[in-house]
Order: sequence, then structure tokens, then C-alpha cells
Amino acid sequence: MKIESWLHILVFLLLCGCSGGGGEEEVTPPTEPETPKVQIALNCGIASRATETSFESGDKVGLFVVNYNGSSAGTLQNTGNHADNVKFTYSSAWTPEREIYWKDETTKADFYCYYPYATITDVAAYKFSVNADQSTEAKYKASDFLLGKTGGVSPSSDAVDITLKHVFSCMQIKVAAGKGYTEEELNEVVESVTVHGVSTGASINLSTGAVKAEGGEKVITPWKDGEYYKALIVPQSVAEVGLIVVLINKKEYTLKKAFTFETNKRYKFTVTVDKTNEGINVGIGNWEEDGVDHGGVAE
Repeated sequence: MKIESWLHILVFLLLCGCSGGGGEEEVTPPTEPETPKVQIALNCGIASRATETSFESGDKVGLFVVNYNGSSAGTLQNTGNHADNVKFTYSSAWTPEREIYWKDETTKADFYCYYPYATITDVAAYKFSVNADQSTEAKYKASDFLLGKTGGVSPSSDAVDITLKHVFSCMQIKVAAGKGYTEEELNEVVESVTVHGVSTGASINLSTGAVKAEGGEKVITPWKDGEYYKALIVPQSVAEVGLIVVLINKKEYTLKKAFTFETNKRYKFTVTVDKTNEGINVGIGNWEEDGVDHGGVAE
């Protein structure tokens, strides 16, 4: 019985020795910590706002982020971009509706930003309209559309700077007193100033910034801001029709003028009103930008 017990013990010890394998235990290498993602921050500025030079609290912009493919820039799509139309709200800083992060530490990206925020279904032909009635500051500002792009940005914890520019033209009309009038007298007799023969609809390509006027001709009522009547105009070429109509003592005096409005440009029209025996002559002075005399007579 003793010999049998010793045999059992010997077999047990041999089995334990074999299970050890005679080698070193396999060590599982430590898992490398995952690189923390870097959040995308935004800093939007304006080349020159319709009425201000900065955004106001509560303003909302939309942001698209398009990643590079290696060294080649990507193409802005309706959906499927790295970030699709993410809303940012301004209140001393820009706050996103949801956090977005860079793809990784090396992939560059293009940033497309626009104002005001809206639902976008076609980035190549977004529909927007200026108000025909821009007679108040609120209605005038609601007609403003801004667009900007910053391209080839490398991943960073710094905020991405984007400068937005006006997509439309700004028309500033000043009615000045000529012969026979004082400024006070003229202000009393001018009943209204309107802009005619322009389309108010626009198709905007958010990628290229190209704008196409759409829709029939409308009459725009500008906002009187101090000495100027201001209106935002969709870029377009206007035929030689009654562009500006000044209503004085219930009579319309029309300035016929062909003109081309370009994106992100502001044009100043000084309309001088003279009192004559036969009525009123209205001429137009030089444009602010080109310095060429585009004078005419309203009839």
C-alpha cells in the first residue's frame, strides 16, 4: 500500500511539472492608450455686416467640414461630409449644437460656413430670397446672406478662423437737395424711394460662392437709415429701366439706368433733386466705387 501511494504522488508531481512547460510565462503587452480626440472650435468674423461689423448674441451659422483625401481636397456634398450643417450659436463665443472632432491628428479639412442657419438640401443650389419690403432694420437684416470658407486647415486645438462675406450687393441711395431746395424742405416732400426691375430670389452655391438671380422682377422698398435708403440686392444685371423711383408730392420721378450688381459690393447712389419751373429734375452722381459719372435724368 505504501509503494502504491508513493507512485500516486510521483505521478502527480510529474503532471504538475509538465503543465509548467519549463519556460517563462507569456506576458500580455500593455494596451497603448487611445489618442484623445481634438474637438473642433469655430471663430467666425464678418468682412462687414449689413448694419454692424460683428455678430450679435443669438446669431446662428451652419458649418460643413470636408476632409482631405491625402493631399487632395475633398468635395462638399449634401450629406456624408465629415460634418454636415452643424449649427453654431453666438453668445460672446460660438457654441455648437453637438461636439465635433477632427478625424485624426494629421488629416486636413476645408471649412464652409454660412449665415443665417437653415436646413440645406442642395449645397450647389441653396434657395434664398431678399425681402421686397426692407423698410425696417429687421427686414433689411433678414435679407443678408453671408458665406465663407477656410481651406486646408491642419488639426489643432485652436479655433478655426473663418471670415464671412456678403453674397449680395448693398445699394445705398441718398436723396440730396439741389437748386431751390433746402435739406429740410426736401425731407418734407419726399414720400418714398423704391428700387425697381430687380429679382429678389437667389440660387447660391455654398462651395464656390456663385450666385444666380431667380424669379420675376420685384419692387424693393429700402430701409431709411439716417441719410441713406439701403437695400440688399441679389447680384444681377438690370436693363435700362426705371431703377430708382422717387415719389415727391404724389408724383413719380424715375431714373432709368442699366447696371450690374456684383457680389459683396456696396454702391452709393446720390440722387440730387432740383426744383424747376417745369417740375423736378433728378440726376444721379458718381458711383462711390468706380468714380465714373453715371448721371441721368428722371422723367
